[in-house]
Amino acid sequence: MNTEVRNLEPKALWNNFADLNAVPRPSKKEERVISFIKEFGESLGLETYVDETGNVIIKKPATKGMENRQTVAIQSHLDMVHQKNADTNFDFDTQGIEMYVDGDWVKANGTTLGADNGMGVASIMTLLASKDIAHPAIEALFTIDEETGMTGAMGLKGGLLDASIMLNLDTEDDRELTIGCAGGVDITATGRYEQESTSFDGTKGYKLVVKGLTGGHSGMDIYLGRGNANKLMNRLLLQAVQQFGLQIAVIDGGGLRNAIPRESFAVVAVPQAEEANFKAFVEDQKTILKKEYATTDPNLQVTLEETAAPAQVATREFTGQLLRAIYACPNGIYRMSPEIKHLVQTSNNLARVLVKDGEYSLLCLTRSSVDTEKKDLAIAIKSALELAGASVELSGSYPGWMPKPDATIVKLMSDIYRSKFNEEPDVNACHAGLECGILGANYPEMEMISFGPNIRGAHSPDEKVQVSSVQKYWDFLLETLQRVPEKV
Repeated sequence: MNTEVRNLEPKALWNNFADLNAVPRPSKKEERVISFIKEFGESLGLETYVDETGNVIIKKPATKGMENRQTVAIQSHLDMVHQKNADTNFDFDTQGIEMYVDGDWVKANGTTLGADNGMGVASIMTLLASKDIAHPAIEALFTIDEETGMTGAMGLKGGLLDASIMLNLDTEDDRELTIGCAGGVDITATGRYEQESTSFDGTKGYKLVVKGLTGGHSGMDIYLGRGNANKLMNRLLLQAVQQFGLQIAVIDGGGLRNAIPRESFAVVAVPQAEEANFKAFVEDQKTILKKEYATTDPNLQVTLEETAAPAQVATREFTGQLLRAIYACPNGIYRMSPEIKHLVQTSNNLARVLVKDGEYSLLCLTRSSVDTEKKDLAIAIKSALELAGASVELSGSYPGWMPKPDATIVKLMSDIYRSKFNEEPDVNACHAGLECGILGANYPEMEMISFGPNIRGAHSPDEKVQVSSVQKYWDFLLETLQRVPEKV
């Protein structure tokens, strides 16, 4: 399956991508990929260093005739989001990604592909190993744990890099030159609740499932209005509790903070007398939701299957408090930027809901390019959840990246893009967490820009990367390196 990918052009880049994808590399479990990249640098005889956080830095001298050009840092992150379809049998901790070519796209078999940010990593590997590509002195920076905390970027100390320019290879549209991004903060609500036996005779047990949603990146795709499985499940449950006296044993929905939830299930107890009404209600709601989300989530499913009646359920008081708190929790776009057209300024993703065995947790990721607004929304969510009795922690806050449209590298790459592709690049800021804002704290004089090939469906099993776009992006990267300005 991966052999087909290795034959794509440029072969060196795709082979490095295939080699990388053979290495399990989940966020916070990057030991194997750190060793892989370290050994790669050392095998080339290049200066290779692993800092105390786990970031890998590999330095390569300029090619002949390029010694007087400014040093360029080229940066990508080693970790990838691990998501798979419910019916896909795959172990991310032990298996390499199974890739295949579908026309002009490379996809994975039921899992995330890892093009985010594996294409960037593979590109840097290709530059480091090349013997015939002209380039200035390169400082390759491979960071860790970008997807779940920006740990690598936060841990990188000043003084390790000498570059005056940084190329971040973590953008997902080949027309975009990204020069700013959103910051973020994690919201974690936890608590305990009392359980009780069902309060009626003739209890019927059911498993309610919301699945088949499109999902996607909780920053880049949040403007698309895709369904959030946690919010849709909560909508069904609150109505069913109010109408039929339904009681809840388990709610289990969503996963990673940076992925729009695609699936949720709940185990519930229904009075036998209300069984027919409950089934009819689910069918009606299925029709309503499929109509509402026909455009964004055409594969949405709502299913109901009979199961053993749960022995214990959450108390009615707690159930009402929790479901109302989830209803009150903002999800999706909170505010659009009044300055930058089409840019989401602030949003929230209700990423995870778990209610089981007397304990519950809710996970959110709040993003904004305005740090004070990010904090304000996070406090609003915290307040709503605390009213329901939850203990709420705000953590992992990271800053946004302030755009500098007049930077030399921005003007240079815009000119190159216009000349090569006969169209205007989309110079913008994005509603995602790029590491540039954090890295810039210790390297404030460094000019930064982010770009990459067309990647669609990142953070979901629908992730794919476009072959022709990779070729376009690679050509763009090589010419940029050839035209880096001389040292001042």
